[in-house]
Amino acid sequence: MDSINRFIKISFFTIISVFFVQLSFAQTTVVKGTVIDAKTKETLPFVSVTIPGTRLGFSTDADGNFNVQLSGNYKTISFTYVGYISQVRNITPGIPQTIKVLLKTDANVLSEVVVKSGRRKKYRNKNNPAVELIEKVIANKDNNRVKGYDFAEYQKYEKLSFALSDLSDKFKEKKLFKNYQFLFKNQDSTAIGGQTILPLYMEEKLSEVYYKKNPSQTKTKILAMKKVDFDPKYIDQQGVSAYMNRMYQDIDIYENNIFVVSNQFLSPIANSAPNFYLYYITDTVVIDNQKVIELSYAPRNKGDMLFQGKLYISQDGKFAVKQALVTVHKNINLNFIRDFESTLDFNQNEKGQYYLSKNTLQINFGISKSKGSGVFGERMVSFKNYIIDKPIPDSVFNGPMEEVVKSADVHTEAFWKDNRHEVLAASEQGIYHNIDSLQNMSSFKRTAEIATLLIAGYKSFGPVEIGPANTFYSFNPVEGFRLRFGGRTTTQLSKRYYFEGYGAYGFKDEKWKYFLSSTYSLNNKSIYQFPQNYIRASFQRDTKIPGQELQFVQEDNFLLSFKRGDNNQWLYNDVYRLDYIKEFENHFSYTLGFRKWNQSPAGSLQYNSSQNNTVVSHDDLNTSELSLELRWAPNEKFYQSKIYRTPVPGPNPVFTARYTAGIKGILQGEYNYHNLLGNVYKRFYLSQLGYTDVTVEGGYIFGQVPFPLLDIHRANQTYSYQLNSYNLMNFLEFVSDHYASLNIDHSFNGFFLNKVPLINKLKLREVVTFKGLYGGLRNENNPSIHNELYSFPTNENAVRSTYTLDKSPYIEGSVGLSNIFKVLRIDLVKRFNYLDHPEVSEWGIRTRFKLDF
Repeated sequence: MDSINRFIKISFFTIISVFFVQLSFAQTTVVKGTVIDAKTKETLPFVSVTIPGTRLGFSTDADGNFNVQLSGNYKTISFTYVGYISQVRNITPGIPQTIKVLLKTDANVLSEVVVKSGRRKKYRNKNNPAVELIEKVIANKDNNRVKGYDFAEYQKYEKLSFALSDLSDKFKEKKLFKNYQFLFKNQDSTAIGGQTILPLYMEEKLSEVYYKKNPSQTKTKILAMKKVDFDPKYIDQQGVSAYMNRMYQDIDIYENNIFVVSNQFLSPIANSAPNFYLYYITDTVVIDNQKVIELSYAPRNKGDMLFQGKLYISQDGKFAVKQALVTVHKNINLNFIRDFESTLDFNQNEKGQYYLSKNTLQINFGISKSKGSGVFGERMVSFKNYIIDKPIPDSVFNGPMEEVVKSADVHTEAFWKDNRHEVLAASEQGIYHNIDSLQNMSSFKRTAEIATLLIAGYKSFGPVEIGPANTFYSFNPVEGFRLRFGGRTTTQLSKRYYFEGYGAYGFKDEKWKYFLSSTYSLNNKSIYQFPQNYIRASFQRDTKIPGQELQFVQEDNFLLSFKRGDNNQWLYNDVYRLDYIKEFENHFSYTLGFRKWNQSPAGSLQYNSSQNNTVVSHDDLNTSELSLELRWAPNEKFYQSKIYRTPVPGPNPVFTARYTAGIKGILQGEYNYHNLLGNVYKRFYLSQLGYTDVTVEGGYIFGQVPFPLLDIHRANQTYSYQLNSYNLMNFLEFVSDHYASLNIDHSFNGFFLNKVPLINKLKLREVVTFKGLYGGLRNENNPSIHNELYSFPTNENAVRSTYTLDKSPYIEGSVGLSNIFKVLRIDLVKRFNYLDHPEVSEWGIRTRFKLDF
């Protein structure tokens, strides 16, 4: 469930789409068919398919097939192939149609050009001129990119924009939008986003970039920046920008792997590309008075994370890419993508060296592949003023890799008009002003507030907001039916002081629970905005499952009320806390804390010890703790929702270290102890084999403590698959005073299933996991040796239910399928050992909502 919330919250345009997107269908013409040689009846690969009078262009695939979706009143379609006579066919707008195109050879050019059909001869890399050409491009790529130079500096202009697309006239004319006609724009008919759009968001940046080869260093100084400014009570503007720029990264055709919409694609000129792509020499053309070879490429397997398109290769002996067209096959295992197109243009300096001058990426998203409104996103990056191989002082690279100069966000429109590399399109002009006007309209505010309640779970009342809604009702064995109501203050009340609280009541135990906190911001910023710097004091009286730590969800979330097996060993907790949190721009942070914790057993849980062969029951356990947590997440991107900060997975590791000291005699603290914990998380991208999330963790407790203060390992008795818990382990089943764990979660992104006929149409993705936990308990913390320590818990049949890991590691693994109906992951989980423990299962099926591209 948390994955759905995360995706919806990150996709900022959802809030606005709730207001605008109704059931509407633009006039779409679907044309598909096959292009073949009129004489040999062989199919023709990579035939150019264009719409006369526009810049709209497509290509047939390696088998000569095409399938295009046109938004507009187009009546003709043209087919062009080197060595053949071009042909124009009539089409009927608004009606799906299939056509068969027969191309005749052109006698005038037949003597000069020999065209080989993709089906006349089995495709092979050996003795293939197209493969030989791409291998020369690969061999020379380090000489034709910025990273091949000793030094480089240049100016970079970026523009990222989003709009609702494929809007019909019927949609625009709805009574609901009577007062909002100023928002609708007519887009250039050649753009892939449709003719009528509704601009939602835009941001621009102007930067100076410096590069040094040895040692490899890059420095970006952002000179100016501008973006649509949404109300922060609805949207985390900083997080939206980070997430969208993560989806729309610069496409560097010379990199082996390229990130697009959160996935990793293999470049057509990667070192291993000939093993995954098909290449055909399809034409020779002239670009900027330079004769180049047109090389068409397509994936060997149409479902894999690969591109298709055309490369235009120089014939000057440098084998450089002069221009590139990058698209994806319609059968690719990629969700919600209607159209995808990127163009890259390269120029030469006075020394004949090539450099990227412009890169445009356009993606049209939609729930349906062909009908209804969608979201059109475009990122355009332009490069100017290249200076190559001029030494750059080391001092330029000091500090963070990206640096925003002072007052970068206060430039006038006149400045932008003079410094933009390109004039804004008609659909983009006025977007900043229009969105400001929109947010001041009362009807939009009401809709945004409703959307915020449905998506984030909070209802705003200006200085105060109520929520989260998903915790209003839940149930568990101790409290039975539970009602909760809470809220918190916002920046409208104060940018310095924040208050939060809730009250809850259990109808079975007939007890009130509550939480109160007061926070003071030391940097006069919202405490939910990066970088945080605040002091917080809080008190909480509530229930808790021992050792249970849920990620990105509330423990009293209604959906987590459903659990397997016995689940009646709980705690009542009184927790007093004082915390200081400090974050730095380089994503290093530390937290200093003090906690006074009183815990009382609830349900069937008991705290018993033995003294003189007599069982002694303890009503509660008191501890006083000081703690220090250090965290470093270099280059981390995240979205700050109303409740949680949701990281955007990236290639950099995340390090966490925590030290906790229990102090006896301070505020009734009963034990002295020291608890050390270290955790490292990293995502490894494996190109066509998908990606692997690896987490390594270890902990050690010094001192003698009862079992509630040991490491109670994270278990999961819900039916939801939890990434950071052991999904077939029971609550409170294992405790340790020292342990090490390894968690591996790998997604193949459909690498195998994409190649299985019929099954590949389901767009499934394979996942496999391994979780291993090894630990132990020293004799000083073993209650069977030291009777004064609390005895390990037993179940209702007086059978021991808590154990140590002294015999062997706990191991579980799973295999599963994700992307089921685009939203569901199902794992078959196996527990490999400790099967003799009561009420455990060797096998289990767990589900997880996971909405991804």
